[in-house]
Amino acid sequence: MLRSDTVTDDRVYLSAARQAALIRIKQLSPVEMMRAYLERIDRLDGRLRAYITVTRETALAAAREAEHAVMAGGPLGPLHGVAFAVKDQFATRGVRTTAGSRLLADNVPGEDATVVARLIAAGGILLGKLNLTEFALGGTIHYPFGQPRNPWNTEHDTGGSSAGSGAAVAAALCAVSLGEDTGGSVRSPASWCGVAGHRPTWGLVSRHGCIPLAWSLDAPGPLGRTVEDCALVLQVIAGHDPHDALTTRRPTPDYRAALTGDIRGLRVGVISELTTGPETDPEMRDGVLAATRVLADLGARVDDVSLPLIPRAGAAFMAICDSEGAARHLQTLRTRAGEYDEGTRRRLLAAALLPAGLVQKAQQARALIRAQIVEALRRHDVLVAPTSPRPAPTIANYTAPITSTAQAVTHFFTRRSFPTPASLAGVPAMAVPCGFSSRGLPLSLQILGRRFDDATVLRVGDAYERTTEWHRRRPEWGA
Repeated sequence: MLRSDTVTDDRVYLSAARQAALIRIKQLSPVEMMRAYLERIDRLDGRLRAYITVTRETALAAAREAEHAVMAGGPLGPLHGVAFAVKDQFATRGVRTTAGSRLLADNVPGEDATVVARLIAAGGILLGKLNLTEFALGGTIHYPFGQPRNPWNTEHDTGGSSAGSGAAVAAALCAVSLGEDTGGSVRSPASWCGVAGHRPTWGLVSRHGCIPLAWSLDAPGPLGRTVEDCALVLQVIAGHDPHDALTTRRPTPDYRAALTGDIRGLRVGVISELTTGPETDPEMRDGVLAATRVLADLGARVDDVSLPLIPRAGAAFMAICDSEGAARHLQTLRTRAGEYDEGTRRRLLAAALLPAGLVQKAQQARALIRAQIVEALRRHDVLVAPTSPRPAPTIANYTAPITSTAQAVTHFFTRRSFPTPASLAGVPAMAVPCGFSSRGLPLSLQILGRRFDDATVLRVGDAYERTTEWHRRRPEWGA
């Protein structure tokens, strides 16, 4: 049997790319790594609630097979022996897929989602299914499978909707995870949990087998300890899928090869409305501005850019996303409304009553916001801004009743105006850690790029990451 040194926290916190490299040269045991992750799940997840289902026995069996393949000198995929987990929105053959809802508590698919099948084909080992806000909508008040908690401070929220996907990577309960980003649902948990998360260009990654929320916005994407991990997973899951007619037929670039560390001459636009606007927390603003100075020191040409309609993005997004979601759930709402979480039910029912004219106005706003982003990206290679207006709030504050119109606007629209512009425009965007608040909560830089130019977004994120140490920090809780 392949043996490595005792698997310590130093090893479970290794990037997925590094783990794959060590497994390939027989310096790391997939079996021992899997046991280490399972031990951490047993020890920590009763509090964090990142997982809904842990595929313990099948994961150990797959790890033994992966180890045998290494020793036998057989062909190895790019993720060979690496433990991954996926948001419980993705179908997994023979493993229940709940979408975080009581309505699907007994749903066991007969096939894997395309992205899951591709990760397994690349040698990855499915460790389990991760917690999320109900049906990936956001705003869940009472999680059916337990309240996800932030590893940096368990009284704080993880971000949604891929809540478990962010918490599991941050707490080293898996090597890498898969989320789904409709309006920031990969980037927001990456931001609040202090990891890297990438929303691919819309249409780059198949959604076959992913329980949908809003067909015109949904995009599966990776979360990892490093930008390289995101590039590694994206390389595996990207590309045309005959089961998803909306996926691109463009050749898939070599995303890891794009991570050169060299961004000299790249043009970086700092979105002023999001970075220095009145809604941005001063610590988040300062962290992002410090990150832009790092990019400038690396040779990028950095200047400010104004996108005047960006503050309206959150409202436009909710009108579009929620109405698409309500259309999908309308029949179930008529027959089983009481089985939804009250927050989900309220949001879907409200969306079902939106006038057609209002939704049409939101679509027009979407077109104008997209046009402003596209125009800015003609003059810049990437745009940057905070991923979120502030660090992770407390769970109590995040779920507290809303008592005024002004509070409703801030809660529902203002914070969503930070991650949703990329979703509305269909462009790639990623979150990268860029510091910590005075309370020890992660800060996050968001990087947006041109459609199908995910490689440049990853390149900029990687160059920044190489120059800083934020991604190397670990939560003290449970470490």
